[in-house]
Amino acid sequence: MDPVQQRRLLGLIGLGVRGRGAVLGVQQVRETARRGKLHLAIAANDASSNSLDKVLPLLAARGIAVFAGPSTAELGSAAGREATAVVGIVDKGLAKGIRALSLTPMPDVRLERGERV
Repeated sequence: MDPVQQRRLLGLIGLGVRGRGAVLGVQQVRETARRGKLHLAIAANDASSNSLDKVLPLLAARGIAVFAGPSTAELGSAAGREATAVVGIVDKGLAKGIRALSLTPMPDVRLERGERV
């Protein structure tokens, strides 16, 4: 992800958090996805496999797009936290703006480790 694209993404995430158009953390993203309110998710590129294992299968089963984002520290600072592994976007307009950035889809870490899905 180039620096300009990353700055735009982090700005949109910060806007979403302030406007309640985004949810933070694995647990909130999972709960929001289960309720059917989630439009897309951004996962940190250095998130732990344990965190990703908790959220990626549910999002894949629900057909929710997951994009690879910046580090946990950068995602967290955009959201006003120290660090966060996953940010979920619940606002439709914000999701459209983030999709327009042409982000890289998040690879399935289970496939990279050679596990059966």
